[in-house]
Order: sequence, then structure tokens, then C-alpha cells
Amino acid sequence: MSQFEKLLQRIRSLDKNMRYREIKKILEAYGYVGKETGGGSSHITFRKQGKPSITVPRHGSIKTVYVEMVRDVILSQEKER
Repeated sequence: MSQFEKLLQRIRSLDKNMRYREIKKILEAYGYVGKETGGGSSHITFRKQGKPSITVPRHGSIKTVYVEMVRDVILSQEKER
């Protein structure tokens, strides 16, 4: 199993120890582009045309609610394939 597949498995299981860089890697692999929200915010907004945007904090570990949002993106795009 590749490292990326292991990341996907962690997202699907709602791992509470996900880090920003891991979330970023997954979203970018699914075609999302990150952009700073402006005003010195510590959050990054990921966008993909035709899909809802996802805003994620840029610091250390990520709360489960953000991991759930990314998991929903993965699951919805897998259904489209």
C-alpha cells in the first residue's frame, strides 16, 4: 500500500492525528487549489471549480470536523468515477 493510500485510509477512518500538510496533499491530489484567506488569517481555502470550497487551519493537528469535510470530498469524487 502506497503512502498516499495510507493517507486516504486515515481520512476515511477520521484519524484525529491528521496534520495540515497531509490534508493539503490529499486535496491537491483531488484537484483543489489552496489560497490564503487574507487579512493574516491562519486558514487556507481550497477551491475546485464546480465544487464547494473547504477552509482548513494551517497549524499543527486538524480538528475532526475538517477531516470529515475532506473525507466527504473524497467519497463524493470516488462516486463520480
